[in-house]
Amino acid sequence: MNLERLPNEEKLSLCRKYYLGGFALLPFLWLVNVVWFFKEAFVKPPFTEQTLIKTYVKRSALGLSFWVAVLTTWITIYQHYRSQWGEVGDRLSFTIPLGTP
Repeated sequence: MNLERLPNEEKLSLCRKYYLGGFALLPFLWLVNVVWFFKEAFVKPPFTEQTLIKTYVKRSALGLSFWVAVLTTWITIYQHYRSQWGEVGDRLSFTIPLGTP
């Protein structure tokens, strides 16, 4: 999508939709929001909607950082303790690894 063609009001609306969509357990939308709207929020000359876009981009980055930290922590704990959890660890797994732990 080319953001240059959109009026500022539509940019703000799209940025807000991606920000709110991230709360539906879709942190990828926050990543897209940060990448797409970073220039609009921090590089472009000031315009009326820029302050709200900047807020949404900052909050999206914060939410994305939170999700990355939570997922990294969970993956690390699961990989380290799965074999000690026995059947529960196996049931949490989508595929059961073969071999000995």
